Amino acid sequence: MLSKTQGIVINYVKYKESSIIAKIYTKEFGIQSYIENGVRSARAKNKIALFQPLTLLDLVIYHKEGKDIHRIAEIKCNHPFESIPYEIAKSSVAIFVTEILTKTLREESPNEQLFEFVEQSILWLDGANKHFECFHIQFLLSMTAYLGFLPETLEEMEEELSLYGYPLTKGAKAGLQLLWGLEYGEVPRIDRHSRNEMVEILLHWYKIHLETFGEIKSLAVLKEILH
Repeated sequence: MLSKTQGIVINYVKYKESSIIAKIYTKEFGIQSYIENGVRSARAKNKIALFQPLTLLDLVIYHKEGKDIHRIAEIKCNHPFESIPYEIAKSSVAIFVTEILTKTLREESPNEQLFEFVEQSILWLDGANKHFECFHIQFLLSMTAYLGFLPETLEEMEEELSLYGYPLTKGAKAGLQLLWGLEYGEVPRIDRHSRNEMVEILLHWYKIHLETFGEIKSLAVLKEILH
């Protein structure tokens, strides 16, 4: 059955000589896997660039309930990136966001609000000229609402973190108080050390609530790149 949907590329793995299996977060069907034959060959109809992480897609897909891997009938990019692939700071943030999505998006069911949050976040990052040094922190904090573990207050978060042996540092607490409830771009000056403490605390918060979350390998590079 042919279905139209929007999608956000999460990642892909090579399959056989010239094919790939792409993991795409779709608006209508949640996280799904799609096989794309011959895409790594020179004569491919659809280019491999369409499957770079966080690419925003319009899709027509063959979807059959119960299948693990589906096929794509039509595909096009609905927002060619202006800056994410070309600015090292933004591309480092994008790699971090992709890793977070890989570890948190598990459901093969639609969640329109979560999809739109991720989509709008990516669009904001691509269009931002400045004030995106706290984007990854705001993304982590905001996403907890869609994943079901947004703390009602910072005090609630501090208490639960302490129970698990993750004390809220002075810098992280002050920074989170400043960012709490702010939109992207509405960012006061927060020093690099405090930002690093904040992201570490938020990752601990994710680990408490998501059993298989694990370590974020891209964090070390992100800390080096963002000044």
